[in-house]
Amino acid sequence: MFYTLVVFSLFLIEIIYFKIAERFDIIDKPNERSSHALVTLRGGGVIFYFGVLIYFFVSGFQYPWFFLGLSMMTLISFLDDIYTLSNKIRLLVHFVSVLLMAFQLEVFSMPWYYLIVTFIIIVGVINAYNFMDGINGITASYSLSVGILLIWTNTKYHFIDQDLLVCSMLGVLVFAFFNFREKAKCFAGDVGSVSIAFIILFALGLLIIESGNLIYILFLIVYGVDTIWTIIGRLIKRENIFKAHRSHLYQYLGNEAKINKLLISFLYGLIQFVIGGLVIFYANKDLNSQLIFSVVLILSMSTFYLVLKNYVIRKYA
Repeated sequence: MFYTLVVFSLFLIEIIYFKIAERFDIIDKPNERSSHALVTLRGGGVIFYFGVLIYFFVSGFQYPWFFLGLSMMTLISFLDDIYTLSNKIRLLVHFVSVLLMAFQLEVFSMPWYYLIVTFIIIVGVINAYNFMDGINGITASYSLSVGILLIWTNTKYHFIDQDLLVCSMLGVLVFAFFNFREKAKCFAGDVGSVSIAFIILFALGLLIIESGNLIYILFLIVYGVDTIWTIIGRLIKRENIFKAHRSHLYQYLGNEAKINKLLISFLYGLIQFVIGGLVIFYANKDLNSQLIFSVVLILSMSTFYLVLKNYVIRKYA
């Protein structure tokens, strides 16, 4: 009954947001770097935050530092969607938000280098999530995949309140209803991609700390491989990696090869889910088995990625 009420509330909030976005012209206009051709409402991913907001009040204000960091990250990203803020302002807010998450994760009680590694991973993944939000359905499909993996793993380790994960994923489901379409009603915007990345990273951080096993970072390997190899390729070409582009594999598949974009989004999520299942299986093995699995997985995925991308570029680009 509780989850039904959450879904109903989130649908209502999303519809109200659409009215606000239409009233104040919060839209995404297509340009030469876009993968869409129609003017579409921006910022529909704000619903991810409201899923956590509902949980926060119902749970009696659990994880307050995390929630404060998420609120700051969501607000600055939403304002950036509307006004395009200074990089210095955004970076300052992101820095404080990550520190708040690290405090909630109790990283400050660990050796100092844990904080540095945590900061680098969180900032890197948040930016990767933002870069990968380029076609209909990909943020929703991938986030649901990772979210279900976290919910599955949580039944064993109980590293986080399950309601937080479920409420977050219900927000993703509501967003998917409006976004996982040939003609999307809305896009996630920075507010969506950044906030859901922040939520997933918090849960993933708790899982790694509780289990003491870094292998779970592979829950994000599909996005990781696409992002890292795209950055490397752009650096080799001496391109500005912070400028908008259409150089990711999923963009070449959708824009140049003309493969159905919803199919691409679905496959990104499905592949990550299958890999996540293997990660959960190998997490129970000895350290040597985990290392061999991780190395073989990273190398095989990188090889497949580079061969496929090179083929698509040569044939279609």
